[in-house]
Amino acid sequence: MNRLSGKVAIITGAGSGMGAEQARLFAKEGAKVIGGDMNTEGLQNVIDEIKAAGGEAIGVKLNISSPEDWQSTVKTAVETYGKVNVLVNTAGVAGPFIAKAAEHDPNEWDKLLAINLKGAFLGSKYSIPEMLKAGGGSIVTISSIAAALGGQGGTGYAAAKAGLSGLTRNIAVDYGKDNVRANVILPGQIKTPMSAVLETEEAKESKQYYLNKTPLGHFGDPSDVAYAALFLASDESKFITGIELPVDGGVMAN
Repeated sequence: MNRLSGKVAIITGAGSGMGAEQARLFAKEGAKVIGGDMNTEGLQNVIDEIKAAGGEAIGVKLNISSPEDWQSTVKTAVETYGKVNVLVNTAGVAGPFIAKAAEHDPNEWDKLLAINLKGAFLGSKYSIPEMLKAGGGSIVTISSIAAALGGQGGTGYAAAKAGLSGLTRNIAVDYGKDNVRANVILPGQIKTPMSAVLETEEAKESKQYYLNKTPLGHFGDPSDVAYAALFLASDESKFITGIELPVDGGVMAN
């Protein structure tokens, strides 16, 4: 308990899946949480859960590809809680899993990069100045093992996720002396609404393919990623920056 006591954390995608689990856990550990999502109904449910458990949290409607939405979100965080210490870039979308470069729709490509890559850039761009005022901070970005391995997602999805690693490394180097850290988590298959397609009968073979690639033999839970994010957001990782942390059941060890 209280691993994030006194910290103010913005968490995107907080209305469901990994983002919702992070919001609950961070609040339980003492953070004041600003949850952002386009899914306002799911987001409000999470905020209500946090408050019912004695935590502090507010929800904001956030389109992560919008600079204006990001400016408003950061402003709300500062006006409500006085500062920003932590940013967790969790929100994202999946593209066609079987999308080779020559077959990829250009509009779908633009959408994947706008949400999965530009969204994290904008969140970092507008949060970093407030972290500098606060004496430092931690940016945790949720990517995917598709950033490092071929065949783990469609071309556009993988390209966007790989871009997050470059973004993270540059933030780590550029702002390290200002005590702003940046790290990226590479989840494998995690049981979330986004991966629910693998539970359909049509995807039975695909699911088995991914299970066969996972040494631990099962998919992860959102809490597995949330605890990794908690560590990277907390002062327990104060000498860690610029890393890629797989949370993948051993897939990248193959």
